[in-house]
Amino acid sequence: MGKQLLFPTDLVELAERVIVENKALGRMIAVAESCTGGLVCAALTEVPGSSSVLDRGFVTYSNEAKQEMLGVQTDLIEAFGAVSPATAWAMAQGAIKQSQADVAVAISGIAGPDGGSELKPVGTVVFARAFRGDDEVNAEQQLIEGNDRATIRHKAALVALELLLP
Repeated sequence: MGKQLLFPTDLVELAERVIVENKALGRMIAVAESCTGGLVCAALTEVPGSSSVLDRGFVTYSNEAKQEMLGVQTDLIEAFGAVSPATAWAMAQGAIKQSQADVAVAISGIAGPDGGSELKPVGTVVFARAFRGDDEVNAEQQLIEGNDRATIRHKAALVALELLLP
């Protein structure tokens, strides 16, 4: 009998690459998730040996959680919104500050079916990556195509995992 996987194969295979390649560099990682709700961390922990690479994950679904756990400033969220490159960057920086990680990725988005607007339609997802000791802004907004919430979250998790590859 083959091994039972909780997640789609593409997610697990990419998570495995993230663990193997970061382990080879001795690099620890952290993840700050909003719209993916812990999906990225869960995929990473499917991989045996992930504890040598994954330091921690933050599921900061509400704005309050982003502020309390990651130190995202209230005025930043009020000015740009929770789904903005500025907020994602602050989330990634907060994940670095609140962890032992060398690199952190943050994800915030609108997975739908509700919550979209003309400026930020359903499928709008922002990603940011932060490195310890480096204040450079590395954030981007994408429009992820998908007919449903699960598809958008799956594709967002894949993008986040790609950002964790060395």
